Amino acid sequence: MKFSASEKETLLLLAGRAIEGSLNPMQDQSSWSPAISEALEIKCGAFVSLYVDKKLRGCIGTFSEEEPLHLNVTNMAVSAAVSDTRFSSILPGELSRLEIEISILTPRQRIYDPDDIEIGRHGIYIRQGSNRGTLLPQVAVNQNWSVNEFLGNCSRDKAGIGWDGWKTAEVYIYEAVVFKSNPTF
Repeated sequence: MKFSASEKETLLLLAGRAIEGSLNPMQDQSSWSPAISEALEIKCGAFVSLYVDKKLRGCIGTFSEEEPLHLNVTNMAVSAAVSDTRFSSILPGELSRLEIEISILTPRQRIYDPDDIEIGRHGIYIRQGSNRGTLLPQVAVNQNWSVNEFLGNCSRDKAGIGWDGWKTAEVYIYEAVVFKSNPTF
């Protein structure tokens, strides 16, 4: 998947406007209507991570390929801002310090050998019964984790099946196109 700088900027602006609109519902946003390219109409998953003063304040995503990318990004941006129960909601006064990171996801591919995971390239998705968890590719890099630490942390902290739970679970990999904004509100 490839996206132009203009397409990435459009997605970041859409995410920012959606967040701003959810926090300031009285603000008129009808005058802004970006051009949506064919690439932004593809149906793929996306995660939106929000940072205030460089600290994570929300991260919500979907693997759903039922909606166009630009809609998944706007919906996940609002959810990350106000619905990630791990964090307090973004406040209107924090918008000037908000940084938005978008991860556009490729389809997941099941693997059977942890050697198929390439740190920095692959995110992982683990499923066992109704338990599920994922970690984006950049998480392992940011934490300086090995493949085993990546799998163990996702298995224990995200899927809730214990450190070694991944060994009996379904493991999938995916890639992500990741880009972020500077605070611009």
